[in-house]
Amino acid sequence: MSTSNLSHLPPLDAHDRDAVGAELQGTLVDLIDLALVGKQLHWSIVGPQFRALHLQLDELVDAWRALSDDVAERAVAIGEFPDGQADAVAASEELHRLQRGPIEDETVVRELARRIAEAAERARTRMDRLGALDGASQDVLTDVVRELEKQLWMVRAQLKSG
Repeated sequence: MSTSNLSHLPPLDAHDRDAVGAELQGTLVDLIDLALVGKQLHWSIVGPQFRALHLQLDELVDAWRALSDDVAERAVAIGEFPDGQADAVAASEELHRLQRGPIEDETVVRELARRIAEAAERARTRMDRLGALDGASQDVLTDVVRELEKQLWMVRAQLKSG
């Protein structure tokens, strides 16, 4: 980007802008992956809790897509251009492929809880790192963490004890 175009951007130096962009990009990839996994689980779930989880997964996917849009738009607002394409998500070393085929409802809940917890933990770490760089971007990740941790609480409440 040429320096003549920087006048409309928030006052971050180039190093900070790149660092903030990287934190936002990592969170974007996590949220897109959650949405993709959520749909795969939505299509694959079997068992007595099918209907309730099927509907809950649609709600979660919608929430993850909305959060990913907020994260991506913040990146653009600071002059970074996010990458939400399939190859960018697939290239992440922190994400793991979900098995194909039918998945029992209890397994879906456990897998969902694990993946949300991991994404929330990574988002919290990124949020903390953003504190010294850009408070507005940190606020976006604060919203992400808040929502993921609320979702995690609601998913974990469905787990059987023992």
